[in-house]
Amino acid sequence: MKHLTNKRILLGVTGGIAAYKSAELVRRLQDQGASVRVVMTQAATEFITPLTMQALSGYPVHLNILDTETESVMGHIELARWADLILIAPASADFIARYNGGLGNDLLTTVCLAAECQIAIAPAMNQAMWSNNQTQANIRAIETSNVLLFGPESGLQACGEIGQGRLLDVDSLVQKVSQFFPSTILAGKKVLITAGPTREAIDPVRYISNHSSGKQGYAIAEAAVEAGAEVILISGPTNLTPPERIQTIDIISADDMLAAVLAELDGCDVFIGVAAVADFKPVAVAEQKIKKNSDQTVQSMRIELKENPDIIASVAKTQPRPFTVGFAAETENLTQYAKTKLKKKNLDMIIANNVADKAIGFNSENNATTIIWPTGEKVLPQMSKRNIASKIIQTIAEKLAAKTSPSDTNR
Repeated sequence: MKHLTNKRILLGVTGGIAAYKSAELVRRLQDQGASVRVVMTQAATEFITPLTMQALSGYPVHLNILDTETESVMGHIELARWADLILIAPASADFIARYNGGLGNDLLTTVCLAAECQIAIAPAMNQAMWSNNQTQANIRAIETSNVLLFGPESGLQACGEIGQGRLLDVDSLVQKVSQFFPSTILAGKKVLITAGPTREAIDPVRYISNHSSGKQGYAIAEAAVEAGAEVILISGPTNLTPPERIQTIDIISADDMLAAVLAELDGCDVFIGVAAVADFKPVAVAEQKIKKNSDQTVQSMRIELKENPDIIASVAKTQPRPFTVGFAAETENLTQYAKTKLKKKNLDMIIANNVADKAIGFNSENNATTIIWPTGEKVLPQMSKRNIASKIIQTIAEKLAAKTSPSDTNR
């Protein structure tokens, strides 16, 4: 089983003789299904060439903050948001000191400062440098900032000395990276997710719809399956490729989506309504294409609309009901409207996002949300929809575990 399928690992390589091991590390992470991109410090290029790392990773190696070619494709902000995990291996004493000092004087430290994802460092240095009081103070400070520490281990060093400071072997590093990603927090759970828009027919060639791309819903489906869940994705029309390891049911209209949801609801532990379901549909659908009058005069057409079924409210009323999560795509008064919807529809959780902001709205690659539940909320700043999805799934798993604990009598 590939434990890192679809995971995005940004590997930072710093200067030190252990840098040669980073080449094997790239390949081994790829063997586990990960996509790996590499950032190297200038000192690292003295030990192993960027060309080697590019050949192994399959991507250009990132070296300089002010590389105009790099900035036009993926600047340090975009690079930081791309990653699910930033792994610095090997991490030199110099890098550790600069990172702890909050410096951004090269591309790697700048990326780390801009990162919203988890950062892990794998130290590698001479045993005396590792035991130095200042290095140890830097390590303690870094650990308190929620950075993961992978190693080091003891043994014979390149300098001929024996002691702690060796880079963890590649197998151990790959194992620790695999252990970081949650793969069992929803194990044994059935998760039903809706995504994308619906289309409400006016006639055989025209319809009412919206700008939803389905990207966030698909990302949440992938995050759920990576967390060990059985996932069924009910999707409106999108241009996205159906995710692997997920049963995808394609639908067109809100009525289609409701029917599909109700058909799959049996045994469902979690329902996540991400789809942008059209609020209204035409009362009558023309059997033939509606034609303009032939006299070329200005014409108007009125379409009488009626409300579509409220899918998420319907799910929340079922018994036994799954842990029910809704989405509030708003253009104003975001938190207020989301909390009203949470209470009105009797949801366990709601995800609020501002679709008026083009940087995080429909069709964008990034998002920024607020996760709200009856007794609290969590703000997620702008990051990739993949990272947003992972954090949403982690929060759902935490709240679901609390709700279904032995002391809970509702399930």
